Amino acid sequence: MTTSLLSKPIEEYVAGFISEESPVLAALNRETNLKRGDAIMLSGHLQGALLQVLSYMVRPQCVLEIGTFTGYSAICLAQGLQQGGKLHTIEIDEELHDIAAKYISEAGLTEKIILHTGVAAEIIQSLDEKFDLVFIDADKLNYELYFDLVIDKVPAGGFIIADNVLYDGEVVLPESEQSKNARAISRFNKKVKTDSRVEHMLLPVRDGLMIMRKLG
Repeated sequence: MTTSLLSKPIEEYVAGFISEESPVLAALNRETNLKRGDAIMLSGHLQGALLQVLSYMVRPQCVLEIGTFTGYSAICLAQGLQQGGKLHTIEIDEELHDIAAKYISEAGLTEKIILHTGVAAEIIQSLDEKFDLVFIDADKLNYELYFDLVIDKVPAGGFIIADNVLYDGEVVLPESEQSKNARAISRFNKKVKTDSRVEHMLLPVRDGLMIMRKLG
């Protein structure tokens, strides 16, 4: 789920001051919205542009994305890769592979982006890599597990970004009024806050991004 907590006029104003989507991303955005009932999960223009900028700033050699969906965020995150860098992206839904692979190819990133299909927790453990940048945007109930699985694979100075950490504003509700996913996100946010291995900030972009930097 990726919603926006901004008012519609502000959202439209902000959109007017973001560099235009590339033709490939615009086509992917359009096809996802036409063909997928769950298109709200797409990172979209604003968040995608932010992920791209962050990737350019970090200049990662290796990136891990947990939750490919149709490939929009993977394409954005791959833009800042160093020469010879790789991005591993994991998606459990086999039906999404073809559309992601299609647009990754059209973006000229087939040699840089490695698509994995299967259970994220198992695949993460099988990857013998150090990740300069990790993006978590998958099943909310397992955010804490994914954090635990990747934290030792991120070197000091590396970044972990988690999406949907405001969960449509539900995180401010009493726990008894939160959905199961919102309760899981609330637990994750509290876990990050008390973990001495990272410094962190919650950025209220769209549905909330938790940005964490691994400490030495």
